[in-house]
Parts: sequence; C-alpha cells; structure tokens
Amino acid sequence: MHNRTESKQVVNEKVSKQLKNGYPLLEKDWFSTEDLQEGTLLTIEDHSNRFIAKAYVGKQNVGNGWVLSTDQQEPIDLAFFKGKLTEAIEKRQAYFRSEDTTAFRLFNSEGDGIGGLQIDYYAGYIVITWYSEGIYTFREWVLDSVRKLVSYEGIYEKKRFAEDGSYTGEDDYVEGKRGEFPLLIKENGITYATYLNDGPMTGIFLDQRLVRKRIMDQYAVGKRVLNLFSYTGAFSVAAAMGGASETTSVDLANRSREKTEEQFAVNGLDPKEQRIVVMDAFRYFSYAKKKELEYDLIVLDPPSFARSKKITFRAAKDYSKLLEEAIPLVSKDGVMIASTNAANVTTKQFKRFVDEAFEATGVHYEVVEEHRVPADFATTRAYPKGSYLKVLMIQVRK
Repeated sequence: MHNRTESKQVVNEKVSKQLKNGYPLLEKDWFSTEDLQEGTLLTIEDHSNRFIAKAYVGKQNVGNGWVLSTDQQEPIDLAFFKGKLTEAIEKRQAYFRSEDTTAFRLFNSEGDGIGGLQIDYYAGYIVITWYSEGIYTFREWVLDSVRKLVSYEGIYEKKRFAEDGSYTGEDDYVEGKRGEFPLLIKENGITYATYLNDGPMTGIFLDQRLVRKRIMDQYAVGKRVLNLFSYTGAFSVAAAMGGASETTSVDLANRSREKTEEQFAVNGLDPKEQRIVVMDAFRYFSYAKKKELEYDLIVLDPPSFARSKKITFRAAKDYSKLLEEAIPLVSKDGVMIASTNAANVTTKQFKRFVDEAFEATGVHYEVVEEHRVPADFATTRAYPKGSYLKVLMIQVRK
C-alpha cells in the first residue's frame, strides 16, 4: 500500500459551511496543496479547531481533491472503500438482473461517496477510471474491494490524470480473462460493439442510455435522422432500430466510418443502407443547405470542447450558434435533440441558448422532454455539476 502522508488544513467559515452541507470537492483556492503529495489524507478543521471532514489530495481540472467522510471516527481504510462499493452495488441490483441491458455505471465518483473514481460494468468486465494520481494511490484497496464484491471476467483501467489531458496508450488490462474485442454489450435490447483496451473511450457513452431508448421508442419511426458529432453512431443505430427511414451520421474522425459501420452490422443492419459522412459537423451545415437536405430528427451532441482546423467550439460560448446553423435543416414539425455534457453550463443557461437560437432564426419551438444522467450515474444534490448531462427534446414549429 502507498506510504500515506497526513495533513491538517484549516478553512474559513464560508468553506466550512459548504462542507457541512455536503459539498464534496476541494476547490483550488481554499488552501494550498503545492507541498502536499497526491493521495495525502487531510483532516479539515475550522478556525476554532473543530473537525469538519476527512478528504484526500487528488488534483483534477475541477479541483484539488475530494471529501471522503464527515465522521471524525471513521477510518479511511480498506473497509471504508469496501463499504462504499457495497452500497453502490446494492443500489444497482436491477441492472445486474437485466437481460436487455448489460452495461452500466457501477460506481459514480462523488455521487457514490468517492470523488475521482468511476467503475463501469461491461457485460462481465469491469472498467475502473482514475481521475487523479491521488485516487490512484488507493488502487489496491479499490481492486481488493472489487475482487471481493463483484463477480467478473476481467478488469481494465483508464488513467485519466495526465495534466495535458493526453492519454498514454499503454495496455489497460489489469487482471482476469482478457476481453475479446469488440466486446458486445446490450442496451435496451440493442447491441453495441465496445473496446476496453483502445484509448480513454470505449465506443459508447453509457450516460445517454435513456435518450437512445426514447429515440428508438418514440422519435424514429419513419423519420429521416441526422446525427451530428456522431462518434460511433450509437444514436443512429437506436434510430434505425426504431424504424427510421434513413440515418445520416456525421463525424470528423476518420475512424468514425468503420466504427459506425460496425455498430450497424452487429445489429444485423446493412451499413450500406445508412449514410456515414466523415466531415467536420460545422462544414456539413453549408453542404446540407446547398443540397437542400432536410431532416425530421436532428441529434446535436457535441463535445463540450472541440477544435478542428478552422473552428474552435466551446459549449458554454458557442452552443447557440450551433443550434442556429441546425434549425434550417429541420423539416416542418420536426424534432431536435439538443444535448451537452458541459458541467460548466447550467440547465437554465442551456435553455437560454436554445431560446436565443430560435429567436435569432424566427422559428417557434416547444421543449417536450428533458433528460439528465440515468440513475446509475449517481449524483449528490450538494454538487450540481455532477449532474452534468442536459438533454432537451425540442418540437420545432415551422
């Protein structure tokens, strides 16, 4: 086990109040962590030396660490980690029992009581994601807890703590049986091809499960569908499985074509009957306008930050403009699904972006559904940013 150092930190009254109300993140300006080792256990007190919380140092882009306990008597040890994982597993029994969904979030960071740590379940395989060197120092306790509590084929891990955001392309395999890829998972009866050993992402974003189900069940039948920033085409596959008359998937990454073709193929759908376009989504707007293309359903799910040769996109600044470009491509009485995973954009702001875009284009609309993260992506009220996903189903009234 990591040779762990301990430190005492004093915070002001305002911070003390926040922590007592359950706020789990150690903000960067609360106290200096420069001289503290990653993984250092902190005892946080107020100016009167009253105990407030136990935390650990783990520097991420969002902050400098996370609160682990507000109980002074609770030791931070193997039993602590095992206890948190036990609670998380108990809450997700329905997912383990499901036959038509075999991939889900097993442990979701601060929502399950340990910020900076995520554990996903992929059809018998465990994927652990570490978001700081600090949380990684607890690796043996986490692995030990997983071994004792979860029945699995094999374990993979993702280290997401490089300061420049890069990902080391090392082997992510940890133990157990090595996966054979693509590993096929099920989600609401649809099959998806996933890769647990191919960079930081696996081929599907599990937090969009409910949205894909709504597309399949409610919004796709007989519709012409445009999926922008399509990644491996998961929304397109859900639409095709729901009876869409045609799907168009647009993504800038060269790999997106073969990955999207594979997602259709594993569901017995002929990829040649779908349109897969490798192009900057921003360029596609002018292409589609020139060709006078229109769609009954448009899915807009851009990354919170994206850069191509000519364009830098930041959701918090540029989402309205993106919507403005897309609105003319929606057919009369069509639907737009606007989504963002930007934690720095509130629901209120996001709705304002939508309002601004429709006002600028002179088109009427109505938000008919709203979605957040699914239940397995546990969140805590004290940290609203943890519920980062915001999805609006918008009925366009042209």
